[in-house]
Parts: sequence; structure tokens; C-alpha cells
Amino acid sequence: MRVRVFVSGLAAFTFMAAVPLYAQEPAGKPIRLVAAFSTGAFQILAHLMSEKLTAALGQPVVVEYRTGGGGNIATEFVAKAAPDGHTLVILNSTHAIAPILNSKLRYDVNRDFAPVSLLATVPNVLVVHPSLPVRTLRELAQFARANQGKLTYGSGGTGSFNHVGNELFRLLARADIMHVPYKGGSVALLNILSGEVDMVVVTVPATIPFIESKRLRALAVLSPERAPALPGVPTSAQAGMPELQFVTWYGLAGPAGMNPEFVARLNAETVRILNSPEEKQRLTKVGIDAATSTSVAFADYMRAEVAKWSRVIRETKIQINE
Repeated sequence: MRVRVFVSGLAAFTFMAAVPLYAQEPAGKPIRLVAAFSTGAFQILAHLMSEKLTAALGQPVVVEYRTGGGGNIATEFVAKAAPDGHTLVILNSTHAIAPILNSKLRYDVNRDFAPVSLLATVPNVLVVHPSLPVRTLRELAQFARANQGKLTYGSGGTGSFNHVGNELFRLLARADIMHVPYKGGSVALLNILSGEVDMVVVTVPATIPFIESKRLRALAVLSPERAPALPGVPTSAQAGMPELQFVTWYGLAGPAGMNPEFVARLNAETVRILNSPEEKQRLTKVGIDAATSTSVAFADYMRAEVAKWSRVIRETKIQINE
């Protein structure tokens, strides 16, 4: 009898020892949901997912902002975190351009993360200061070519995602437009409002009140479909520049090596949360489109984004040390 008990105990111990520590679902301490920026869609999505995942998982999911470094501080922190399920991150489009612009990154964007799901997309819009004598995308391109080097565009800083978006327009317009980098997209927006720069490419939610008050003129939404929040603004294709596609995306991930079963559970809860009519409507009201995926599809999407923007950055010769 003693032998049978001993053997059973040994077998159980051996099984437990063979299972990696990270293969257990997180328990005890709260789960950190790391965000690289504390404003706009980042803030909205971080707090929405924190609230809903806390209820779904039965344990606290706490938002932790780690700003700076163009988003790289947050992503590097999570890439190097223990894959025990206690650390998650909201990635976005800047994740796709970071490895192209910064050869000194201390993480690999495709290798060091466990993708969970796409969360949302946010359409961008090209806006100009009302003093500029253009009312369409084609007119802006023609005006820029006729005034080479005289127009300016603002961005959230060299290497920021909207810097790349502005450069894509410049490339397609075949025009020399001066880049004016600021410390954040919100600062760039303030400076076009004051007339210090002529144009910016920026997310729709940030511009709605200024477009409605006619302090900014929207020329085109840079996505395949019109933005519900700006129904009167044509898409870039409708405005004559179909190649000008520029959509900001957000997704949920953790460090590579997380338990696949926990990743699957997170994916299922994320899809359920964001596909509920209540949450879809809640996001649509602020210009955010819920967009979920499988974890595999999200990984494929990120690889495709890296490849796409690699081509744009090579052709526009953007350099991080500009």
C-alpha cells in the first residue's frame, strides 16, 4: 500500500515538474496591461479592455502607462517580461515601423511577442489649414508641386507613424514638402490649428471637433471606407489617390512563450467583448472601429504591415536621426 501511494505521489510530482511555470493561468497578483501612450485610442482601448477583462478573468487587469521612446519603452518592457500571463501590451502601428527605423532595438517584433488579437482600427484623415487654397486631395497635390519646398506638414516626431503617413502622401504627390516634427501628434495638431504648418495626417477622432467648427479642412479619409464620424469626407480613392491608404491599428499581445491555452482564452474573451453591439457602438461614437482576429491572423497582419512600411520608408528615405 505504501509503495502504491509513493509511486502515485512520485508520478504526480513528476507531471507537475514537467509543466513550465508559465503554463499556468496567471493567479494572485494583478495582470498589467501596458500602454505606450496615455491619450486618444490608446487610453480608450486600455481602459475598456482593463474593465472588461477584469470581469471576464475574475482578477484585476490594471492599466500601466510606459510612455516615451516612440512607444519602444513599453514594447521592450513587455518583450523582456516573464511569459507568465501577468504582463500584456497594447501594440499599434508604430510597432510595425520601429524595426525599420531603429536598428538598435533590443527586441524582435516578430519573435518576442505572443499575439492575442487585433483590437481596433482607426481611420486617418488628411487635414489642411483653412488658409490653404485647396479643397480636394488632387488640388493639394497640384498646389504642392507648383510650390515645391514651400508647404509644411507636422508630425508627432521623426519616425512616428503619422510622419510615415505624411511621407506617403509626399511620395505619391511627387512634391517637396517640409517636415516639421513635434513631440507628439497632439502638439502637431495644435500647431496646424495656429497655422504654423499647412497640413497633417492624423487620426479621425482627434480632428472631429476642429473639422466641424471649420478650424481645419478635411480633404480625404485614408481608408477603404468613409468614416462614420465624417460622412461628408471622401476616401482617398474617391478623392483620386487610391494608393494613399493609412490606417492606424491596435492589438493585444504578451511576451513570447505565454501558455497557448491562456492566449486562446484571452482571444475568445477579447473577440466576445469587442463584438458585442454595446462596445462596438461605444467605440464607433469616438471614431474607433472594433476589429478582432485570431491570434494567428494578427501575427500575419503585423508581418504584412512591417513589409508594407519597409517599402515606403526605403522609398521616402526616412531616417530616425533627421
